[in-house]
Amino acid sequence: MWARWAVPLRRGDVPLGLLWVLDPDGVVTDGDLAAVSEVADLAAVELSRVGEATAQERHARKVLLARLLAGPDTAAAEELAQLEHVPSDPLIQVEHPARSGGWPLPGDMSVHVHRGQGREATSGSPLPLVQLAEAVRRARATRRAMAVGAGAEPATYDNLGAWLLVVNAPEDVTPADVHPAAAVLVGRPRTDLLETARAVLDLGGDVAAAAQLLHIHRTTLYYRLDKITELTGVDLRDGARRTDLQVALWLASYQSVPD
Repeated sequence: MWARWAVPLRRGDVPLGLLWVLDPDGVVTDGDLAAVSEVADLAAVELSRVGEATAQERHARKVLLARLLAGPDTAAAEELAQLEHVPSDPLIQVEHPARSGGWPLPGDMSVHVHRGQGREATSGSPLPLVQLAEAVRRARATRRAMAVGAGAEPATYDNLGAWLLVVNAPEDVTPADVHPAAAVLVGRPRTDLLETARAVLDLGGDVAAAAQLLHIHRTTLYYRLDKITELTGVDLRDGARRTDLQVALWLASYQSVPD
């Protein structure tokens, strides 16, 4: 076995690691260890300096990202690009949940510089760094829509389809504004009629597929459909009446999930 020495690296009272000296030929003497200790002291100083610089960079990045999350800030975008050694006008995408290799953001998100590979990200198509807040909004909206059944594959903003009408609806638009029957179904203490309506509508009126999805007998499903018609005046088997109610129920489910 080779002779070896482990020399502690310290900066004051803070341990930074070990400097290992391997001596396969047995040429290191006790006198040489003094020089090794000096090298260890120099290494500790350098490690400490690098660590402090890294911490300062992380803090600066965090501050600049916070400024961009508050809204478009050209100066912050330019400073961040310079700090991270990327082009002065980079395009970015946001992943939700966070993915390795990017800059971490609050809420389990990460921002990544787009390098032209055409990668699909939660926030959709790349946006300028100065529009980071919008990219974050799109990523959050996508995850929120997916949580209530958007079914986009892959789960990106660009693939939301008709759900874009829901995620971009003005805050003062309510499900009842889109179709009054939505308020009736959402307001019931039991959710069976609401779940039935969503299933039938999302499956294009396919009663057999809806019964299978809900794990109920088709007779039970027909009973629920009649009950829905009785309460709302809407026959879910009538294609001309379905679209408004479907979008209204999408909006109701989307608004029920915290941002």
